[in-house]
Amino acid sequence: MFEGLLQAFIVGGLICVIAQLAMELTPFQITPAHILVSYVTIGAVLSAAGLYQPLVDFAGAGATVPLSGFGHLLAQGAIEKVAEDGLIGAFTGGLSSAALGITVAIILGFTTAMLFNPKG
Repeated sequence: MFEGLLQAFIVGGLICVIAQLAMELTPFQITPAHILVSYVTIGAVLSAAGLYQPLVDFAGAGATVPLSGFGHLLAQGAIEKVAEDGLIGAFTGGLSSAALGITVAIILGFTTAMLFNPKG
């Protein structure tokens, strides 16, 4: 049991460390927005190449929770829908596979904003 937790912690932590080092040690300004776009794109590209699924199988949530896991989810949804519906699936598959997570994030964000008084 703890072996899977340790693998998820190490892989997820390494993904975050790479992003932090990129922001702090590069000679040009890398913002969190750059990291967000880069990680989603990298996750999608690695997933399409078949290289991200072995990482998910090894690390579980350590690979699916970071932003690269969201790119993997979008790519897998698009690949599955293309197999079912043809080219139109490339446009609809990613969002339909991520719809539940996006909906929960919106509802919980709205609920939190209504319950608590943020100090801006």
